[in-house]
Amino acid sequence: MTASSGVDAMNGAPASLNGLFSLAGRTALVTGGSRGIGKMIAAGFVAQGARVYISSRRSDACAAVAEELGPNCIALPEDVSTVAGCEALASAYASHEDHLDILVNNAGAAWGAALDDFPESGWDKVMDLNVKSPFFLLQKLLPHLRIAGAIERPAKVINIASIDGMRLSPWHTYSYHASKSALIHLTRRVAAQLAGDHVHVTAIAPGAFASEMNRAARDRADRVAAAIPACRIGNADDIAAAAIYLASRAGDYVVGQILTVDGGLVHATFGPDVDG
Repeated sequence: MTASSGVDAMNGAPASLNGLFSLAGRTALVTGGSRGIGKMIAAGFVAQGARVYISSRRSDACAAVAEELGPNCIALPEDVSTVAGCEALASAYASHEDHLDILVNNAGAAWGAALDDFPESGWDKVMDLNVKSPFFLLQKLLPHLRIAGAIERPAKVINIASIDGMRLSPWHTYSYHASKSALIHLTRRVAAQLAGDHVHVTAIAPGAFASEMNRAARDRADRVAAAIPACRIGNADDIAAAAIYLASRAGDYVVGQILTVDGGLVHATFGPDVDG
């Protein structure tokens, strides 16, 4: 058995399944960590032993969630919708830690308006926060990620995309669809660039989870669930477990992949019956 792999050399079985998913001794930064999917992931990371820094625009909400999740959760409030904000967050993190094991780019925005009336402000706000900010925050934190990354234990970057970047929805969220498609492709491109530095980049494409951004899932869960093969919307354990898998040693050999967590909506749904 080798200590680095945790695999029994006699039969190839994991020496400790619990150890595969542990985040003990790891540091993580989760943007948009004060609510919704970001909070779910942050709570899961803390439960697995990580020291987790959460960021959001609202300092009061950020501080309240950090207090709720306990001493291993630290609030770093910052608005990452601009490059200056990304630089400020990277600098704030650097005042606490000299390396970063896990970066979760979760902060995001959506905008709905009819095609004929869709405003430039709605386009720019969403594209800036959902595409530009993950790129530049990663850029600013690369020195910390490279310090943490090693062949036997790579650093991780997890981008939170959406199934709306993989298939169409009926909502008039044009910039959101475009931004999440762009983030998926950006994930693959950056993954190819950074794998040699032992910084492994992946993404999660969530489906219906109750949140301020997905009010339909929050307020009409039964109706939304009726269209999902798994017959329910996602819960905190579903998204936290996916992020823990990618962030932990269990996901060390996963690079550039988009993990769809949607109860089968994208990949296990029949199309319309068009047979004659």
